[in-house]
Amino acid sequence: MHLILASQSPRRQELIQLTGYSVEVQVADVDERSVTHPDPAMNVVETAVLKAITIAQRHTVPQQTLIVAADTIVALNRQMLGKPIDAREAVEMLAALRNRQHEVHTGMVVLDLRSGKMLKRVNTAVVTMRHYSDAEIDAYVASGDPLDKAGAYGIQHPTFQPVAVLSGCYTAVMGLSICELVRTLDDLGLPRRADLTAIRTAHYLASQDYPCPIFNQLLDKSPESC
Repeated sequence: MHLILASQSPRRQELIQLTGYSVEVQVADVDERSVTHPDPAMNVVETAVLKAITIAQRHTVPQQTLIVAADTIVALNRQMLGKPIDAREAVEMLAALRNRQHEVHTGMVVLDLRSGKMLKRVNTAVVTMRHYSDAEIDAYVASGDPLDKAGAYGIQHPTFQPVAVLSGCYTAVMGLSICELVRTLDDLGLPRRADLTAIRTAHYLASQDYPCPIFNQLLDKSPESC
């Protein structure tokens, strides 16, 4: 069994390695804006399904392979904030999010190429941004980092560090809940190959710790706890 990640995101590519399975990256060239579901949590799931099916159609011979696809969106008062189209929109998004609470929805799909079975998951984190200044916004946008990220920010950025409070899975806000993925692989009956220590470390940013409730469930089901 090996995994195909349907994403060009370097964050997702880094996180999926923590499963312990061999991973192949294939970019799903889809129009994400074609998914128009008004519910942010459903929107990200439908987008992830679109990516997974696009990759699956390239494989005519069933293989012992799982396709993993994900999508992330920021919702501020149910207004969906995707990737900014330019620096100006990135500034507008960051200004709107400043010192306010919002939700980050990350949809994930795991598709078994051989059986056709598809598991759909959505992880929602509640995020409160700190009161960063206009000058900090301008400097961060000038770095180019926000332009490929939903809501125009990366929680993991070592300098900007925009988040004051997080309730949920830190890696989900990055773009792929590695905890949710490992739990899904467990549900599929695959052997646990993930290094839980490495996954725990992935929830740290500098000296800041972001406890994850899903991670605690993984500990409860680990072979060492049985």
